[in-house]
Amino acid sequence: MRVEEVPAGRRHTVRPTPGRARRTAVRGLLFGTIAAISLAGCTSAVTGGWTEDGTEAGYVSGDGTVAMWDAADRGEPVRLVGTDFAGADVDTGAWAGDVVVINTWYAACPPCRAEAPDLVAAATDYADEGVHFIGINGTDDAGAAQPFERNFQIPYPSIHDADGTAIAALQGRVPVEAVPTTVVLDRQARVMGRIIGRLDPTTLRELIDTALAETP
Repeated sequence: MRVEEVPAGRRHTVRPTPGRARRTAVRGLLFGTIAAISLAGCTSAVTGGWTEDGTEAGYVSGDGTVAMWDAADRGEPVRLVGTDFAGADVDTGAWAGDVVVINTWYAACPPCRAEAPDLVAAATDYADEGVHFIGINGTDDAGAAQPFERNFQIPYPSIHDADGTAIAALQGRVPVEAVPTTVVLDRQARVMGRIIGRLDPTTLRELIDTALAETP
C-alpha cells in the first residue's frame, strides 16, 4: 500500500498496482492533511452517483477513496431534514455538538449489503459516546428499504430521499460520487472525512475517533 500526504484543501487519490487486490485501512491519519487511499474489492459499478461539480453521474464505480479535511477547509455545517421509511421526522440539527456519520445506500447495492454489518457494529459501539448514524436512500420505496433495515437490524434511521433534498444538501458541502458513500461530520456538523465505496471498518472507526478527539 502506498499512502501520499498532500496539503490541506486538496484531494489526492493513490491507486493500487493493477492486478493486485488490496485491502487497506487508514493508518496515521494526520490532522491538517487530506489522506486518500484506494481500497480494493470495492470496484463494483453502481448507479446513482454524483460528479465533482454536483451533477448526477448515473453509472459510477466506487473505488474506496478516503479523504480527510483540515478544520479550516471544512466549510459550512451540514443539516439533513426529512422523513424515514416509517414516516417519522428526521433532523440532524437535533444532534448539535455530536459527531454524525452519514451513509448513502440502497437495498440492491452489493457493497451496501456487504458493509451494513460494519455500520451496525460501529453505530452500536459508539452510541454511548454520542455518535449518531443516519442513512440516505433516494432509490428505494419503503417496500424495498424496510426489509433491508430489518434484515441487517439497522439501529438508526434513513431519510427516504425520493425528491433528492437530503443528497442535495450534502452534495453542496462534499461531492458524493458513488453509492455507497460514507461521510463523517465533526462536532460542528462540518464534513471532516469521506469514504467513497465500500468502507473498511478500521478506517471508519479511526475517522470517528479523530472527530471525537477534537475540541468542540
